[in-house]
Amino acid sequence: MSHSIRTCLWFRDGRGREAAEFYCSLIPGSRVEATFDISGDGASWLIDFTLGGVPYQILDAGPMFTLTEAASISVETDDQAETDRLWTALTTNGGEESHCGWLKDRYGVSWQVFPKRLTELTLHADRSVSAKAFAAMMKQKKIEIADIEAAVRA
Repeated sequence: MSHSIRTCLWFRDGRGREAAEFYCSLIPGSRVEATFDISGDGASWLIDFTLGGVPYQILDAGPMFTLTEAASISVETDDQAETDRLWTALTTNGGEESHCGWLKDRYGVSWQVFPKRLTELTLHADRSVSAKAFAAMMKQKKIEIADIEAAVRA
């Protein structure tokens, strides 16, 4: 599948293909599409892949640029179990938890991982529901939807 627009992540440590394969192992409907030795000597690689059908690219080209939290991969999960599975996989082996469903994986890529129910509650038409849900979310690292629902009911 060819896409004319992709989000490109700059890697600096030669682990771009490893990262793409890891990400694809976590998200159903994902695959590495192609890899290109753009330097001709194995020093710089371009990796095209899709996560759940969304196109991405990794440019593994050295230390000139660093990844930043200003760009993240956002994953809305079906339920808490899927949130827990992804959170654990992404924070294991050097990943870092942040706040409000944000984390940084072992490669330095930032992610937002949260269940659909969080979106329903924080964007609820009843402003008191959305305010309570938002306030409860702000106290969490990994989203625990049962705790947010309890806060909404309180």
